Amino acid sequence: MSTGFLWRVATVTSARPTGSRGRVLELAVEEWPGNIAGQHVDVRLTAEDGYQAVRSYSLASSGTVPTIELAVDEIPDGEVSPYLVEDVRPGDQVEVRGPIGGYFVWTPDRPEPVQLIAGGSGIVPMIAIARAHVGSSAPLRLLYSVRTPADVFYVEELNALANADFRIDWAYTRSAPADDARPPGRVDAATIAEATLPPSEHPTVYVCGPTGFVETVADLLVAAGHPPDRIRTERFGGT
Repeated sequence: MSTGFLWRVATVTSARPTGSRGRVLELAVEEWPGNIAGQHVDVRLTAEDGYQAVRSYSLASSGTVPTIELAVDEIPDGEVSPYLVEDVRPGDQVEVRGPIGGYFVWTPDRPEPVQLIAGGSGIVPMIAIARAHVGSSAPLRLLYSVRTPADVFYVEELNALANADFRIDWAYTRSAPADDARPPGRVDAATIAEATLPPSEHPTVYVCGPTGFVETVADLLVAAGHPPDRIRTERFGGT
């Protein structure tokens, strides 16, 4: 049986806020087999009456260490995210199943340029890729679309990672910093042209975020000349 289909006990070792309504969780997982940047896990919660709820979350971590990292955006009427953001504490246990996924992944042996495009908490697998990319010679660029500066996940780490080899462009949709040259608004064709690697550089493009965001961005990329088979997408239902 594939190890990805086994449920494992995961103990929360740390929890810290990120963004305006998110939380970064580190969990020690029994017999964790390791994972590739871009994969995800299922998280299962079991109530005292036996009721179970399962949700999928991208991994912000990769490699063979026995501790995994998730970053959860709270969905107010959700069954799982409010507990993970508001209630769970170090020492609490949940169950996880994974790692899952072999399509939306990146490994350091790949030499082609990489363009990451994230919407909201879709930044989580991009953080895993950016961390795994440290030391790689492959060009890397990120376009991060988010409501306001206060909603940014991993802001300190992103600022620390940004350098000449890893350019980060921001697309704020509701309000932007006073010194931001781009007026607030959704990602459009002009944003793609100005803030992403061009098709002439033949990048592999990773897009992650809410379904509507991912579909819009994928269409804009194809219209800009990116081959569909070079665009990898991961989407979720929450907004």
